[in-house]
Amino acid sequence: MAMEKFNAAEAEDRLYKAWEAAGCFTAGANAKPGASSYCIMIPPPNVTGVLHMGHAFNNTLQDILVRWHRMRGFDTLWQAGTDHAGIATQMVVERQLAERGEPGRVALGREKFLEKVWQWKEQSGGTIVNQLKRLGASCDWDRTAFTMAGAQGDTRTGHENSPNFHDAVIKVFVEMYNKGLIYRGKRLVNWDPHFETAISDLEVENIEVAGHMWHFKYPLAGGSTYTYVEKDEDGKITLQEERDYISIATTRPETMLGDGAVAVHPSDERYAPIVGMMCEIPVGPKAQRRLIPIITDEYPDKDFGSGAVKITGAHDFNDYQVAKRAGIPMYNLMDTKANLRADGQAYAQEAATAQRIANGEESFDDAKIAAMNMVPDAYRGMDRFEARKKIVDDITREGLAVMTEDTLTDAEGQQTTQLVPLVENKPIMQPFGDRSKVVIEPMLTDQWFVDTDKIVAPALDAVRNDQVKILPESEKKVYFHWLENIEPWCISRQLWWGHQIPVWFDETGAQYCAATEAEAQAMAGPDASLTRDPDVLDTWFSSGLWPIGTLGWSGEAEADAQNDMLQRFFPTSDLITGSDILFFWVARMMMMQLAVVDQVPFNTIYLHGLVRDAKGKKMSKSTGNVVDPLEIIDEFGADALRFTNASMASLGGVLKLDMQRIAGYRNFGTKLWNACSFAQFNEAFEHRSCSLPSPDLALNKWIIGEVGRVRVAVDAALDGYRFNDAASALYGFVWGTLCDRYLELSKPILKGSHSSGDAGRLETQITLAWVLEQSMTLLHPIMPFITEELWGITAKRSHMLVHQDWPEYGLELVDTAASEEISWAISLIDSIRSARAQMNVPAGAKVPLVQVTISPAGEAALAANMAQIQQMARITEVTKVSEMPKGAITITAPQATFGLPLADIIDVAAERMRLEKSMGKLAKELGGLRGRLNNPKFAASAPPEVLAETRANLEAREEEEAKLSIALARLQEIG
Repeated sequence: MAMEKFNAAEAEDRLYKAWEAAGCFTAGANAKPGASSYCIMIPPPNVTGVLHMGHAFNNTLQDILVRWHRMRGFDTLWQAGTDHAGIATQMVVERQLAERGEPGRVALGREKFLEKVWQWKEQSGGTIVNQLKRLGASCDWDRTAFTMAGAQGDTRTGHENSPNFHDAVIKVFVEMYNKGLIYRGKRLVNWDPHFETAISDLEVENIEVAGHMWHFKYPLAGGSTYTYVEKDEDGKITLQEERDYISIATTRPETMLGDGAVAVHPSDERYAPIVGMMCEIPVGPKAQRRLIPIITDEYPDKDFGSGAVKITGAHDFNDYQVAKRAGIPMYNLMDTKANLRADGQAYAQEAATAQRIANGEESFDDAKIAAMNMVPDAYRGMDRFEARKKIVDDITREGLAVMTEDTLTDAEGQQTTQLVPLVENKPIMQPFGDRSKVVIEPMLTDQWFVDTDKIVAPALDAVRNDQVKILPESEKKVYFHWLENIEPWCISRQLWWGHQIPVWFDETGAQYCAATEAEAQAMAGPDASLTRDPDVLDTWFSSGLWPIGTLGWSGEAEADAQNDMLQRFFPTSDLITGSDILFFWVARMMMMQLAVVDQVPFNTIYLHGLVRDAKGKKMSKSTGNVVDPLEIIDEFGADALRFTNASMASLGGVLKLDMQRIAGYRNFGTKLWNACSFAQFNEAFEHRSCSLPSPDLALNKWIIGEVGRVRVAVDAALDGYRFNDAASALYGFVWGTLCDRYLELSKPILKGSHSSGDAGRLETQITLAWVLEQSMTLLHPIMPFITEELWGITAKRSHMLVHQDWPEYGLELVDTAASEEISWAISLIDSIRSARAQMNVPAGAKVPLVQVTISPAGEAALAANMAQIQQMARITEVTKVSEMPKGAITITAPQATFGLPLADIIDVAAERMRLEKSMGKLAKELGGLRGRLNNPKFAASAPPEVLAETRANLEAREEEEAKLSIALARLQEIG
C-alpha cells in the first residue's frame, strides 16, 4: 500500500514539537561519553526582527553543522538568543504608544518608559524565535539568551538557563575603564537627528540622490591678489588672471559657518602664492566676517573642482582628519535635532574670539571650542536645509558666487548670454538613517570610546597565526585592512533602552565608574551629589561579549572555573555570519574576548554575502524583489528552502535565490518520499536489518558501495564548509543513483522476473531498506522534516532520526567488480536511451539490438543484467552479428559495439528535415547571441546579470547545437 502524500504544513509543526518535547536540542543531547564539544553561537537577531532571507540562509547553514555534529556524537550546543536592538526597539515602543494615544517617552519619563519596553518585549519579542523554529533551527531554546537579561525590569531575571548578561556587560565596562581602555572624549560620529543619537556605520544607508554643488568665492584678506594660472598637460598656459579670492565648491553650504581653514594640495602650483594667507568666509555680518588660513594637506584632489577644499572639521569625516593634523578648531554648528544652534553668546563676541584663535593670538581647547556658537544670529535655530537656502541666497546677493555664462533663447529664437551662479546639478551619495530615514549628520559630540589601538593587536595575531581561520580566505584581507586602520570605537548612544553607562559625575564633572551607584558614591564620598550618565551602550558593545556572556561568564575566577557550560563550550567552534558585519561584530568579538578573558571566541569564521534574487540583484522593497522565507515555507515546505540555501552556499559565491530551484528541491523531497513508498509497496522495510547487508548480487553490492562514496563526499564537503558540494552529492545520489538507477534496475528482481529468484528478491529488499535509511540519515541535517517523518513511518524505531548515529563507513564498501559491471550496464542503457531520444523513436516502441563486438567482461555484464537492460532501454532481444547491418545506428558501451536498427521504425527523411529545421532556427539564435557578446558597447554597458544570462543562453544553445549535430550524423548512418 502506497504511503500518503507528505503534508509539510502539518508534519513540520508536529515534528518540531516532538523534538522539543523529547529534549532533542538540549546541550549535550546524543553526546557520546568523553565526546569533544561543538558550539555555535547564533548571531543574535534583533528582538524586534522578523525572519528574512538572510536569517533563513544563515541559520540553515548553522543548523546543518549542528545537526551533523550532534548525530556524530559531539557534545553539542547551538546557543540561541536575541539582541535588545536599542534604536529599533525604542522606535517600536514609541510608535505603539502614539498609536494608542498614550503619553510619549518624554512624558512618561525614563523609568516608566522602560517598563513599557519590557512589557512589549515579553509580549512580542519572541516572534523571530518562533519563526526560526519554522525553519527547523535546532537551538537549545531553554538557554535562549538576551543581551539585556538581568537588567532592571527584566521579568526573566534569575531563570537558571538565562545568564545575567547585563551584569557581565557592566563588569566588562568597569574593568576596561579601570585599565584605561575606555574613555570619554569629543570625536566626529554619525548623528541621527530624528532619534537624537549617535549611530554606527552599519545603521547608515548611503543612497544616491539628486544634489547640487555650489561654487563660492572666499575673498583674500585685506584685498590681496595673486596671479591664478592654469596649464594643460604639456605645461602650456590655458588661463591666467588676477584673483582676489580662492574658489570653493561645496554640496553643503550651511556648514561654511563652521569652516576652520581652506586646504589645497602641496603640489598645486595654482595656489602656491597664497598658501599661509588668510581668506574670508563669505557669509554672516560683514563686520564680523571670519578670516581663516589657507593651508596645505594631502587630502585635496587638485584635479577635482577648484582643487581647494573648505575644512569643516565638526561636520565632515575627511575634514575632521585634516583639522586634527593641522590643529584647526572644529566648530559644531548644530543641535541634536540638526537645527542650527541657538545657544551661546552673541555672534559678534563668538566671531571675535574665533578670529583671535585663527590669528594665533589666543589658545583653545576642546571645551572652549565646543561652547562657542559660530552661527550668525540671523541663522540661529533654523532647520539645516532652510539655512542652506538662505545662505546660498545671501552669498549670491552679495556677489560672492562664482559666475558662469548661460545661453538663453527668447520666444523669437534670439539667443543672449548672461552670467549666472555656477551650480552643478549632480548625483551625490547621501547618508540616511536606516530606521529614521532622515539625513545623517556628521557631528562632533561627547561620546564614550574604546581605545581600540590598545586591544587590536591580539585580534590581528590570532588570524595571522591561523589560531582563528576566516573563510573564504579573501575575507582575511578585509579583516586586516579594517583592524590595521582602526579608529576609536564609539560605544555610547543617546537612548534610554540599553545598558546605561555605569559612570556617575559629581558637581565638578569628576567621573566615578562603578558597577552600582552605591560603589560610585563610596568612591566619591558621602557628601558628593552624583548624576549618572544618561547614555546607554551601543548594542555592538554588548553583543561583542556574546560568546562569554551567553555562557554565564561572571568575571569571578572561582565561579567561572566552576561554570560547567563555560568550561565545556568556550572557546566556541564555528561562527557563521554575514560578511557585512565582519568588522562591526566579528572583529569586535575577537578584540573583546581577548581583552577580557585572553582567549579567542571561536576557531573558524565562515562569512557569506547577501542573499540576492535569481538575477543577482540586491533585494529591496523599492525594487519589489524581496522574498519572504515564511511564504516560501508555506508554499514549498522548510526542507525545500533549506536545501536551496545549502545548494547555493559555495565559499565566496554569489547567493542567487531562484524560485524554480526551490520548487525543484521540493520535487527532490517528493522523489525520496516516492522511493520509500516504492520500498514499502515491495515490503522492503519489513525485512530491514540494523546491520550492513551482505548481498550476492552485483546490483546490491554496487549500491552499497555508492552509499559509501556519498558518505565520504558529504563529510568532506561539510568538513570544508562546502555546503553546496554536500547538497550536490546528496542530490546526485538520491535522484540519479538511487531512484533513476537502482530502483529501476531492481524492479525485475523485486517482481520475481530475475534469475536470482526469491533469494535475490530478499537480499534486494534488505539492501533497499538499508540504502533508504542511510539516505534519510545523510539527508537529515539539510532536510530534517521529511527525513524524520519517513524515519518514523517506515519502521518502529527506538529513537528519532535527529539522534541517529552518523555512519562511519566509507570507500571500503565499494566492490570494484560489481561497480564495473553495473556501470557497464548503465552505460549501455544510457547510450540506447540517448539514441532513441535523438532519433525521435516513439517512447512505447520496443526495438531489437544487435551485438557487433564485445569484451568477455562486457558479455558477462550483459548476461547478468539482461532483464534490466531490456526493461529500461525498451529492447526486445539482442542478436549477435559479424558486421553492422544497413539501416542501424551505432551504440557503444565500454569495449563493446552495438547497433540499433531504426530504418523501418522511423521516417528518416522526415527526421532529417525536422533536425535541419531546428538547426537553422538555432543558427539564427546563436548568431544573435554571439553578436551581442562580441559587441564592445554591449559588453561595456550591460549590467553584470544581463551579461551572465546572455553567456548562459549561448552555452545552452551551443550544447543543443552539438546534440543536433550528433543526431544528424546518426541519421547519415541509416542512409
